[in-house]
Amino acid sequence: MATPVIMPRQGQSVESCILTEWKVAPGDVVAEGTVIAVIETDKASFELESTAAGTVLELFWEADDDVPVLANVLAIGEEGEDVSDLRPEQEADEVPAPEPSIAPSTSQAEAPPIATSTTPATSVASAVGVGTEAGVSPRARKLALRSGIDPESIQGTGPCGRVIERDVQAVVEGRPRLSASALAAAQGGDLEPPARGKGLAGMALAGDMLEPGAIEGAEVEQVKGVRKVVAERMMHSLGSTAQFTLNATFDATAVQTFRKRKREEVKESGGPKITLNDLIAHALLETLKRHPSLNAHFLGDRIARFEEVHLGVAVDTSRGLMVPVVRSACSKSLENLSAGIKDLVESCLEGTVLPDQLSGGTFTLTNLGMLGIDHFTPVINVPEVSILGVGGISLRPIRGKDGEVSFAECITLSLTTD
Repeated sequence: MATPVIMPRQGQSVESCILTEWKVAPGDVVAEGTVIAVIETDKASFELESTAAGTVLELFWEADDDVPVLANVLAIGEEGEDVSDLRPEQEADEVPAPEPSIAPSTSQAEAPPIATSTTPATSVASAVGVGTEAGVSPRARKLALRSGIDPESIQGTGPCGRVIERDVQAVVEGRPRLSASALAAAQGGDLEPPARGKGLAGMALAGDMLEPGAIEGAEVEQVKGVRKVVAERMMHSLGSTAQFTLNATFDATAVQTFRKRKREEVKESGGPKITLNDLIAHALLETLKRHPSLNAHFLGDRIARFEEVHLGVAVDTSRGLMVPVVRSACSKSLENLSAGIKDLVESCLEGTVLPDQLSGGTFTLTNLGMLGIDHFTPVINVPEVSILGVGGISLRPIRGKDGEVSFAECITLSLTTD
């Protein structure tokens, strides 16, 4: 009997994972524990291992599909076994549209026009509807990107105006006529026609053909995984909160002196190396004890103020921005706080961080000082109500108590608050 491999739940808050890459194909023989795919949550990337041994009978999803947790991903068994009962429910746009019933000619004359292959792409795209608010199905988005079409510009005919595959197909069929050489390139699947060719009456010539998903005059790269989620969350943050940023500069002479003293102690004791960011984080935790309204979540009609500070630390990785959380950071010593931050940062960079380590923060710290940035505008990690940005060290004039001006190393802090 065929056995399904399901999409595991990567943390309590994860509802779906993006299947970024298949490592097997139908017909491959796998053992239990064999890596069959690479999956990605909105936080990190993981390898999906087979939970059974046998032959891969069928892959139920395509690369880049957003797969619900606990859904069947593929089937493993003996060749020839039936897997129809294991297939997950098909998407709405795969269900064929109902055949139109025969009606009198008068009713047909009153019916709204239906897009056909003779409808120009521009006329379909110009009918941009409120339907795009219902979203675009994954299959429709894939076809649109392969065809160089903006799926958000298409009138959807799916449930609640959702753009589905047949809507994109109608636009594709309205593309220009192809010359013989252009048609050969299109049939090979390597190239696709533009919206309008340079030939007679807009005919697409061989030189007009584009790479799948390409846009004329632009280099196209699909945004997916962590980067896509970060972009969506930042837009949601800016669109749903009243954010403003306060910038202040402080004399870092004392903190620099303290750090040098700590370095000498580390050489003798062999403890963790204390960085400037660690010292600022420790001072931040002490400050939040006196200002609990900043250590909070805004939940629309409620504000949740936390007794403990669960400090999020922004980390730039090759897969995108991650914010691991140091739990109960306010109860840690400077040395333990430093070690905790370093461990989480290293896990993010290596891709081994756990999903539950990337959620539950109550305040976020982000540092761009090492990039030479003086000050910037951090974006709040909702539902948190504040985020602190740390800039680099720069020499600035400081007026002393005696009125004399001298130069000192200073650091700018940028506090964004809802």
